[in-house]
Amino acid sequence: MSGGGGARGRFLAPPSLLDAYVALVCATGLIGLVLAVRLTSWPSITYVTVGPLVFLCVAALVGELRPLAVPRGDEPAESVSTSAPFILALVAIGGLGLAVLVQAVASIGDDVLNRRDAKKSAFNTAQYTLSVLAARATFCALAHVPFFGGPVVVEPRHLGPLLAGGVAMVLVNRLLVAIVVSIATSQPLRTIVREDGQFLVATNVVLLSIGAVAAIVAKDGVAALVFLGAPVVATYFTTAAGIRHSHLASHDSLTGLGNRDRLQRELEHAFVVAQRNGTRGPGLVLLDLDHFKDINETLGHPVGDQLLRQVAARLVLALGDDERASRIGGDEFAVVISGDLADTLRIAHDLLASLEAPMRVGELELLVRTSAGVAVAPMHGADAETLMKNADIALYQAKLERDRITTYSPEFHVDNLARLRLLADLRTALDSGQLGVAFQPQVNLATRRIVGVEALIRWQHPTRGFVPPDDFIPLAENSGLIGELTAYVLDAALGALATWRSTGHDLRMAVNLSARHMSDLALPRQVTEALARHGIPSSALVLEVTETGILADPVRVDVVIATLRRLGIAIAVDDYGTGHASLSYLKRLEVDELKIDRSFVSDMAQDEHDFIIVRSTIALARDLDLRVIAEGIEDEETALTLRALGCDVGQGYHLGRPTTPEQILQRLEAESATPARADEPAIT
Repeated sequence: MSGGGGARGRFLAPPSLLDAYVALVCATGLIGLVLAVRLTSWPSITYVTVGPLVFLCVAALVGELRPLAVPRGDEPAESVSTSAPFILALVAIGGLGLAVLVQAVASIGDDVLNRRDAKKSAFNTAQYTLSVLAARATFCALAHVPFFGGPVVVEPRHLGPLLAGGVAMVLVNRLLVAIVVSIATSQPLRTIVREDGQFLVATNVVLLSIGAVAAIVAKDGVAALVFLGAPVVATYFTTAAGIRHSHLASHDSLTGLGNRDRLQRELEHAFVVAQRNGTRGPGLVLLDLDHFKDINETLGHPVGDQLLRQVAARLVLALGDDERASRIGGDEFAVVISGDLADTLRIAHDLLASLEAPMRVGELELLVRTSAGVAVAPMHGADAETLMKNADIALYQAKLERDRITTYSPEFHVDNLARLRLLADLRTALDSGQLGVAFQPQVNLATRRIVGVEALIRWQHPTRGFVPPDDFIPLAENSGLIGELTAYVLDAALGALATWRSTGHDLRMAVNLSARHMSDLALPRQVTEALARHGIPSSALVLEVTETGILADPVRVDVVIATLRRLGIAIAVDDYGTGHASLSYLKRLEVDELKIDRSFVSDMAQDEHDFIIVRSTIALARDLDLRVIAEGIEDEETALTLRALGCDVGQGYHLGRPTTPEQILQRLEAESATPARADEPAIT
């Protein structure tokens, strides 16, 4: 039936109210069905030509078995079929009993074909029966014919009453379904009735008009009825196009999930429901894929699109019946939760857990890390706009701090405003020359000669003064600026190294890489191009990465490090001992150098545990044939102790502060002017 169709989706409402309503409709419909079949004047049907009746019955069955689903959310809640004009014609020329029986058989057949449960099937049959009864009652009242009477030979004067009966059939059908949808989804009845109204009204006007014409021409035989098939088919496809257009307006075309507009409506409705029920919530979870931009750039957008589809499918599987995912940006997803903070956090963990297993795209197996921001009403926002903004701030904080899930806190708001201003200033600094690179010597502890330098980025803000790297490097990592920042440092470092090498000084250059950059599959190509541009051999470059960076995305980091080492570039583990890694990654990655963190070196003279850690690390490095550099050497005693333990190279204020390329060159020239002792060890 074309009106509002059957209740095709899930019953999600409180069981008591929903079950009572469904039971009432089913009972009323069953009584109406029994009365219609028992009291209809069946003998009079024998006087009607069989061909038109059979045609109308078959057409009604086919129309009901091929409905168009009208989606509400991600589930079709009702449907539009083309059975209405043929049922309406049967109401007049076949009598009440035949019309009700054909509609009931068509409804049950559709439910069996789609494997709907008994409760839904009973409701559908009952509400269809009541709709047909309403059509017959209206027609009989206006045409002055008996309600349980037999077939009527429809003449032009019957068109008005028959169309009125069709309108009554559609209205009763739509109202009964709208009520069950309203109860099931907690949406206002007027909202359900209003949704999709324009194209459904137009569809029903056309179909009911065709039904009235069919009732008139039925006496002329099947051939006349066949000609009405074309407008019915045209109406079917026009309605299908309208439904598709309505669906696309609220859904993401790539993943099939809801879009930002639908999320906004869903969130606003969730606020209304929570206020009406006096409950906490709703909650909002925003998800963002880490490094997705890198995947698009290195593997191509088709791979990225397939990955997004797989992410969407996993999110849908991870959610229950009451929640639906939306895609609101390139790699950003959202879920509205009907519950409090505990419910929202539980579902956030479930969503992230669903994305942990590798995803296969063609021959590739990709790991996707995801960050989540959580905000829950009313504590984090009293309206949809505020809750969305605060969940976004929580997501930003999660990516900034590398926490997987972060719940909004008011302190983030002030903090993030300051960070956003700092980020804007950083973008300006990259373009205006505010950034600089300082170089700290790495010294042979035996000869006290420079054997390498570490490039350290510096930012002298025009109003803030010196900005520590720890304040702006995380901002760069999570805003997409880290690529430009690293390229700037690498270019400046290799440029300075080229100058020193041109004057005869052969030493190594160490450049720090962020955790995010170490998982960038395009990094080896960028480094190779920079080396070629400055004429520097790959063996002169050392790239430093922290233990945290290695563990952030181990599969991709392994690939990147292996590629760099094949090119002859050395890899150093910076701040060794401060992370949470096991020793196994040293074997797996085959790194070249360990840098002992300053937190152990600076206090090793006073803290026995620090001394033992430093001594053990030096022994481990020597056994694995790795270079070892001690950071944070602040006095001569520490330098001598480290040398005695077998550490060859040191770095720290006692051996040389970060300085300019010119001052490094002056020191190199001064060291060259002093002859080397014959017993000086070589540092390789």
